[in-house]
Amino acid sequence: MGFVPSRYALDPDPSVRRRRAVALLLTVLVHALLLVLLMRIGPAVPVRKMIESLPVTFDLAPKPEAETVEKRSEDSAGKITPKPPAPPVAITPAKTPPVADAPLPFIVMSKNDLAAADIAGMRRSGGSQDAGGGSDSRAAYGPGQGPGGAQLYEADWYRKPTNAELSTYLPSDAPRVGWGLVACKTVENYHVENCQTIGESPLGSGFARAVRQAAWQFLVKPPRIGGKAQIGAWVRIRIDYVQGVAQ
Repeated sequence: MGFVPSRYALDPDPSVRRRRAVALLLTVLVHALLLVLLMRIGPAVPVRKMIESLPVTFDLAPKPEAETVEKRSEDSAGKITPKPPAPPVAITPAKTPPVADAPLPFIVMSKNDLAAADIAGMRRSGGSQDAGGGSDSRAAYGPGQGPGGAQLYEADWYRKPTNAELSTYLPSDAPRVGWGLVACKTVENYHVENCQTIGESPLGSGFARAVRQAAWQFLVKPPRIGGKAQIGAWVRIRIDYVQGVAQ
């Protein structure tokens, strides 16, 4: 026999190779069919029973409904829906206890004070400040004898002061008998102002100062000239004291 190359020894005939390939393919198919049959014949895996036997858990905490609604509104509309405002709570005002009426103040007055404050007596004796008629007032001093060169007239009382009104201003060491003399300017409503000391007796007794301090209570008619009241004219007022009591 002659020399045969190695490639011819390893590479059989093409028909042989074809048969071998077919046999290998059939072998693979047979094994695959056997595997499928084994899987179908074998018992099915109890998947359903395994699922049912798994432990069941429960969430006992309730999910807030408001948060769920807000989250859904935010997911759907892209913004948070505001909550409606709570209705206002009506507040009942507290009842204020009734305040008891305070007692009316009363001023205790003496018999002389009541008589001096008698309005009917004032009208009968004094009349109206602006009423016409009546004689002219008598001058006490001529022109230039009063304060600032004014003329002084004798005072005509609309209401005489009471002892209670005068005694308050008497000095504690005043003599038992004496008098005080002052000059005052008449103003509206029968009052006087700007009173100035003219004289007193005895000197240094303090009677004139007591009259001047009590003059804010005096009610004097303004002097009359031609039947007309001269408001602003000056009058001379003298108070006599006997044993500490005004006369």
